[in-house]
Amino acid sequence: MSLFDLLALTLVIFASRYLFLEPALPLRLNRHLRGMLRYAGPAVLTAIWGPVVFIHGEPGRFALALPELAAATLAALLAWRTHRVLLTVTLSMALYFLLRLW
Repeated sequence: MSLFDLLALTLVIFASRYLFLEPALPLRLNRHLRGMLRYAGPAVLTAIWGPVVFIHGEPGRFALALPELAAATLAALLAWRTHRVLLTVTLSMALYFLLRLW
């Protein structure tokens, strides 16, 4: 990727963020579009954690023995039952690191 490509992408990303974050601009989204944007965060997070948890370079490794899958399962259960972000992150990261050390 050339320097020109990087600068052009930087400009595109900045402009797209600026249009939505600058309160002085008269850009208003309709109800339908705002409703669709509610799913952008979970979709991006799923695209980030999905490959980390389910795709590995070691063929034939039993999936339930992976520390990533165990920690992600614990995080999902804790988030569902407690609705406490700090507790969920702390305990699932602790399980992940313990399993990695073990």
